[in-house]
Amino acid sequence: MDNKEPRNYNRRYKEEYNIFRSLFYFGFMHTVVVPFMHIFFDYKIEGKENIPKKGKFIYTANHVSHFDPPMMSWACHKLIAYMAKKELFQKGDKWEFLVKRLGAFAVDRTKPEIATFKTVRDILSTNWSLGVFPQGGIREYGSDIADLKKGFVVIAKNAKADIIPVAIANWGGYPKLKPFKRSTVELHIGKPISYELPEDEIIRQWCEHIMKFADYTCSLDKDIEPQKVLS
Repeated sequence: MDNKEPRNYNRRYKEEYNIFRSLFYFGFMHTVVVPFMHIFFDYKIEGKENIPKKGKFIYTANHVSHFDPPMMSWACHKLIAYMAKKELFQKGDKWEFLVKRLGAFAVDRTKPEIATFKTVRDILSTNWSLGVFPQGGIREYGSDIADLKKGFVVIAKNAKADIIPVAIANWGGYPKLKPFKRSTVELHIGKPISYELPEDEIIRQWCEHIMKFADYTCSLDKDIEPQKVLS
C-alpha cells in the first residue's frame, strides 16, 4: 500500500521550469488557446509595445474568468507561471491537470507562506515570468476593485520585479460554444510599474490602468478617478 503524501504545490523549483515544460506551455498555447480564441472570441490586444524585452516582471490583471491566465499569456506571448488557489491542485478538480503542468503554484489565501517567496525567486531566476491576479479570485466584471490582495506588491518588492498591469476589458462572458456566437474581450497591456515606488503608489497606478480601459471603479482612494477610453 502506498502511503506517500501528496505533493504540496506551494513550493516549486527552478528545475521544473525547464525546456520541456516551456515546450508544453507554448504547444498548449498554439494548439488549444489560439484556435479557441479565434473561433469563439471577437478580441482585441493593445499595448504589446509596453512589454520590455529584458528583465524580471510580474504580470497582473483583473480577474473575470477561468480563461484569464491563458488569455494573458497569449496576449503577452510570455511563459507565465501563475499563483493559484490551493484547491485547484486537489485530486479530482477539473483544472488540476493543467495548473500542475503549466507551471502554476499553490497559495493559501488565509496566510502567507515562506514557500511562496522561494518559489517566486526560483521562477524569476529562469526565463519565466510570474502571473498574479490582485483581486484574489474571479470577480464580477465591472465591480469595484477596492478589495485587492496587496500581497502582489509585497512579492514584487521582495523579488525586485516590476509589475506589468493588464486590463481585461469589454468582457462579454463565456462563449456559448455555438457557431457565429462569438463573445467579446479586450486585453490592454500597460507600461511597467516600478517595484521601487511606495506601496500605495503602485496600487494607485495599477487601479488607474484597470479603470482606464475596463468598466471598473475604485473606492480605495478618493484621488483615483476613472479614465475611460473614448471609442
